[in-house]
Amino acid sequence: MSYVMSDLLHLVVKEGASDLHIRVGVPPTIRLHGILQKVDGPSVTDEIAEELMRSITSDENIQEVRERGGADFAFAFGDMARFRVSVFKERGRFACVLRQIPTTLLTFEQIGLPPSVKELLYKPRGMCLVTGPTGSGKSTTLASMIDIINMERDDAHIVTVEDPIEFYHNHKAAIITQREVHVDVPSFGEALRRVLRMDPDIILVGEMRDLETIEAAITAAETGHLVFGTLHTTGAAKTIDRIVNAFPTNQQNTIRIQLSTVLVSVISQLLCPRADKPGRVAVFEIMNLTPSISALIRDNKTYRINSDIQTGAKYGMVNLDSFLLEKYQDGSISEDEVITKSQDPATIMEKLRSVQAGMAADEEEEDV
Repeated sequence: MSYVMSDLLHLVVKEGASDLHIRVGVPPTIRLHGILQKVDGPSVTDEIAEELMRSITSDENIQEVRERGGADFAFAFGDMARFRVSVFKERGRFACVLRQIPTTLLTFEQIGLPPSVKELLYKPRGMCLVTGPTGSGKSTTLASMIDIINMERDDAHIVTVEDPIEFYHNHKAAIITQREVHVDVPSFGEALRRVLRMDPDIILVGEMRDLETIEAAITAAETGHLVFGTLHTTGAAKTIDRIVNAFPTNQQNTIRIQLSTVLVSVISQLLCPRADKPGRVAVFEIMNLTPSISALIRDNKTYRINSDIQTGAKYGMVNLDSFLLEKYQDGSISEDEVITKSQDPATIMEKLRSVQAGMAADEEEEDV
């Protein structure tokens, strides 16, 4: 038995899976609600892996895999879906991972974002970062934020720089320009050098992956633009430390001062398996810049930022552990997920016991 890529992609779309893995020595595998599930059938051979890979990969990308060990691109599967693809070599064999890009933009309510986040979309300047591990929904969140700006702001020229472009946006009230790295421009750094001459108001940087890109994004935010970007970090404090540590030691104090003035918000998100039904639910930590947090960044005291977040609800801030507890109380996620994803497991376990005692008391009252 052989496999046909179109059949596998139909399965991904039909099941609502997020990813398709092709590896030699195991059947094709889909990720459904965060869990890997093997397709019924024989293991993939070297020949099948190469045949499946070639069915979706251009000659140029195959050459890039041979020369550099990997290639990334996106493609449309008819009108059904779009996929972001990573083709690579492992142990001398071809392999690939295809991630389904949702075709429908979600609302803030569907994502579960607190309403206070919408205020960030009308800031005149600064930097807003959406962070989290791979597969945590950062791209979906950013796409929804850009869509709201696109619909509601007739004063905005939005420029996105992505690798690859995931969500296609049509012009609405705003004008939107989407540039794809390796297709429209050679690198993120080059795109950000050019963008300031394109009369932008909003700039989206798909991934702040290196010093050149981070530096250019900060400069754009300093020069009067609202910049959105992503980092593979969890939590506001770690995000700030990651940016600062990307710079040489002799520049780090300067960068802290810059960040203390241009950073508008850090939105960290994770996806947890649902306990009440199939699927996953997003949980968030939100840090918004206040004079106190600005001083902590400037003075290299990021370890104290979590305390400010815990007491910063009136500034639209959200504490991750509190958000996890809330989702546990409404039945969305399990106790294990709360403990695993929390920033302070010891404290969260004490709070869980208190919450559980309160829930048990309520049940007793209802029984009476």
